[in-house]
Amino acid sequence: MKKRLYSVAVILLFGIGISAQKTNSVKQEIKKDAKTVGKAAKDGAEWTGKTTEKGYDATKKGVTNAAKWTKKTAKKGAKAVDKTYQDAKADIKKE
Repeated sequence: MKKRLYSVAVILLFGIGISAQKTNSVKQEIKKDAKTVGKAAKDGAEWTGKTTEKGYDATKKGVTNAAKWTKKTAKKGAKAVDKTYQDAKADIKKE
């Protein structure tokens, strides 16, 4: 009877020891994963901030260039309309 009791106690203690080791390693893995996720989130936020700034600068430059192009094109269009009007006016006077 004592042998069985000792055997059960040894198996029980062995099981508890293994369980405790696994629990520690699981906790450590969770901590490592949490640190990794935190670092990845921080890096992602920094990258997003830098990319957003670049996009803002590119958009600002694009809008400025588009406004200049529109202004030049509008002036050319106005000159062309004026020239056509003057030519038509001159043709009407000739007739």
